[in-house]
Order: sequence, then structure tokens, then C-alpha cells
Amino acid sequence: MATKPTTIDEYIAGFPKDVQERLQQVRATIRKAAPKAEEAISYGIPTFKINGKNLVHFGGFKNHVGFYPTPSGLTAFEKELSAYQAGKGSAQFPHDEKLPLSLITKIVKFRLEESAGG
Repeated sequence: MATKPTTIDEYIAGFPKDVQERLQQVRATIRKAAPKAEEAISYGIPTFKINGKNLVHFGGFKNHVGFYPTPSGLTAFEKELSAYQAGKGSAQFPHDEKLPLSLITKIVKFRLEESAGG
């Protein structure tokens, strides 16, 4: 991308159609689980924030969608996420596999509860 995206729509538009569809699925899943969260670009990737604090991030890559639910989100769902390769602070969902949307929903709801108590 020549210019850095300032919105999630701009970010997603920079990917091939098949990856765009996967990123939109992740976005819609997060939006449904956290309807009051605000969309932003943080650390150069799509971010959902609640009360001004980062809730979760996600991003597109050549071979996977990265999902960044903070260290606590990764730790709390370590067993469920063990089927996926991990990156630095992320779970990697390969493009050749179905996205684990129900797991993403659970993790986002966990992060919401955690944020409310924090």
C-alpha cells in the first residue's frame, strides 16, 4: 500500500478479493460480539476499541489472517487456539482453512468482560 490506511475499509481494500472477504468476516464477527466498540487503525492494522482502549486487532497477511486479542485473550483460550500457529501476540488463521468465527466471538466477549472489570 502506497499510503497508510486511516480506516478499516481502506485497509481491507488493499487486499485481494478473497482475503477481503475473510477480513470482512472477522470484522463483522467482532462488530456483532462488541457492537459498542469503535473501529480504528492502530499499529497499522484494524483495531476495535472500547472506552478508548484496545479490545482486539486483526490483520491480513499473504497466507493468513492474524488475530490479536492481547496476551490475556491468548492465554485464556490457549487450548482452543493451540490448533493454530501463533505469531507475536497473535493467532494465525490460514487462508486455506475455515475461519473460527465462534472462537473469535468467545474471545471478543472475554475481552469485553475483562475491559469492563479493568
